[in-house]
Amino acid sequence: MIGKYKRNENLPSIEMVAKMAKAFEVTVDFLIEGRENAAFDKEIIECINDIQKMDPDTRSILFNVIDTYIQNFKTKQAFR
Repeated sequence: MIGKYKRNENLPSIEMVAKMAKAFEVTVDFLIEGRENAAFDKEIIECINDIQKMDPDTRSILFNVIDTYIQNFKTKQAFR
């Protein structure tokens, strides 16, 4: 069946796509579109979902901390 999917002879059902995504530990989005962001680690996606549930003030504080670490990382990379 997978061979038929690869040769575009048949399309998987939504349920099958969900099962394949789970088996390969990727998102459905990644299987369908192959987007770069869709390949994020499941742990990262869970964190992002949790962040979206936070109140705006807490999110703002968290993003300030994250931005500081990202800036530090980019600075270190620039001087290597």
